[in-house]
Amino acid sequence: MRTDGRRWTGRVASGAGGACPFRPEVRDNGGVLEMTREEFEELVSLALDRVPPELMRLMDNVAVFVEEEPEDPEDRELLGLYEGTPLTERGEWYAGVLPDRITIYRGPTLRMCETREDVVAETEITVVHEIAHHFGIDDERLHELGYG
Repeated sequence: MRTDGRRWTGRVASGAGGACPFRPEVRDNGGVLEMTREEFEELVSLALDRVPPELMRLMDNVAVFVEEEPEDPEDRELLGLYEGTPLTERGEWYAGVLPDRITIYRGPTLRMCETREDVVAETEITVVHEIAHHFGIDDERLHELGYG
């Protein structure tokens, strides 16, 4: 999944009333919810679709990925990660660089959520949180705004 700097290019689902139309089948397996990678990717895509178009147009040179787990085992509870140069720190020197990377982690999200609705809500919060880092908003401010 990735953005082209202007708009999200993933699949778009339609629904009524602004509610998340995709409700994947999630089963309880003794504390960890089950959801296929495809279902989780769809939730990330839907969360990106819910970001206002005027903000998506401002995103520049960023790709969004879904991974199973963070690389560092000590980050086992990390739900998402932004890697790159925030828009607020880019200058004239910023050219010809690889895209920034937003990664949303499936495993930690499923481990922390108790219900399907929790997964939907947490995925949306995590996507917004990581996009905010792309715009230069730090964790302290995100916590103040309720996206921490």
